[in-house]
Amino acid sequence: MVSFELNDQKKIGAGLTTFGIIFSFLGLIFLFDKKLLAVGNILFLSGLFLLIGLKSTMQFLVKPQNIKGTISFGAGFLFVVIGWPISGMILEGSGFFMLFSCFWPTMAIFLQKIPILGWFLKQSYVRSLKQLDYEDIE
Repeated sequence: MVSFELNDQKKIGAGLTTFGIIFSFLGLIFLFDKKLLAVGNILFLSGLFLLIGLKSTMQFLVKPQNIKGTISFGAGFLFVVIGWPISGMILEGSGFFMLFSCFWPTMAIFLQKIPILGWFLKQSYVRSLKQLDYEDIE
């Protein structure tokens, strides 16, 4: 069972994951800078391993429904490392979406509970933009 206490390893993992996202974002802003994207990928993956553990991460990545996303993300990671950042980020983005698509409804509920952002997301014109209404899940 996964422990939800925040020990030092999980704090470091959360920090590495955050820095990985920041470096990847900077790599995109600086017109697909290969070095920033590669560092961001390495930090993100190492932070993920530390945050949820090596065994849990591997179990998540090799689930039958996640294999396509894992292969796409891995191929994109490889493309970024060998110097094809645009193709790599397209593959990584699609793999990331496939891997974490089951978490989007939960994330939508979480975002609706944030004070200002939640009010904005609950407006009728914003709801009309999205197909699913997650208030029924609550």
